[in-house]
Amino acid sequence: MSPNSAALRPIHLDDRRSGGGGILADVMEGLARCPKSISSKYFYDARGSDLFERICEQPEYYPTRVELEIMRGNIAAIAEALGPNVRLVEYGSGSGLKTRLLLRQLEMPVAYVPVEISRAALAESVAALGREFPDIEMLPVCADFTSPIMLPRAARAPRQTVVYFPGSTLGNFAPDDALRLLRQMRVEAGQGGGMLGGGVLIGTDLVKDRVPLEAAYNDSAGVTAEFTLNLLVRLNRELHADFDLAGFRHRARYNSLAGRIETQIISNREQDVHVDGHAFHFAAGEAMQVELSCKYTLDGFARLAARAGLQVAEVWTDPASQFSVQWLTCT
Repeated sequence: MSPNSAALRPIHLDDRRSGGGGILADVMEGLARCPKSISSKYFYDARGSDLFERICEQPEYYPTRVELEIMRGNIAAIAEALGPNVRLVEYGSGSGLKTRLLLRQLEMPVAYVPVEISRAALAESVAALGREFPDIEMLPVCADFTSPIMLPRAARAPRQTVVYFPGSTLGNFAPDDALRLLRQMRVEAGQGGGMLGGGVLIGTDLVKDRVPLEAAYNDSAGVTAEFTLNLLVRLNRELHADFDLAGFRHRARYNSLAGRIETQIISNREQDVHVDGHAFHFAAGEAMQVELSCKYTLDGFARLAARAGLQVAEVWTDPASQFSVQWLTCT
């Protein structure tokens, strides 16, 4: 019987919370702020996830394409840096293209531990990967990776645990939250009793000219705008809110001083929106923050990683230095 027998590999549920009461509490709190804001993690219902996959296919959206090019061109060196007998922990499941590249190249990986908040997406991802990699133990965890996670132990002891965080998702966190998450990764990379201290393999988007940055978040087909406004569709459906989609629009601009794209939902007119029996007023032109996408310099990211107890050991970039994949070791 293979290590991936469904009877032996249930989805681990780690539902501990770092605070808060779920989507309703978060949205109510965010709408009461000045300025208003809602976490970008609520973009990803089923339709939002599908729309994000379409965003990644748009010609203006370089991060996914360039990261894949980096991985394909350097996968042997990346696998050599990570070494044999790795327990690979991935935050979020996604399409799995980069994960497949890595699992194919790693030498005798001990286990794959995807951490995903959507149980359906997690089950689908693990089923597909389990068929392709029947000799790798699959240990799925249904949890919000932004909270500390107790990782399941593999049947075979790993040489080290590697936390894999592709796709420049770290950039969606404000600096203090990004630092906290990197520190959490360092702790989780140390779980499992391996001979080495573990490490983090991470994708980071790099600072570049405003024009390609803003084009990437304002594609000509309007997929990103549809993705952004789908957040309101989700709130209407799940929280019985009454956002009028015609009354709002998507806006994404590069803030050069902060080094980040700021995505906002703009109110087209003065209006009131109701959520759970509470009214929230929007002025005409008022912006509600829904996503940050921070861009890093290599030196700036190395300093951030060092504050989290991580040292940059290897960096792989594309020829134009648009994006980087970095191997961080625990200090």
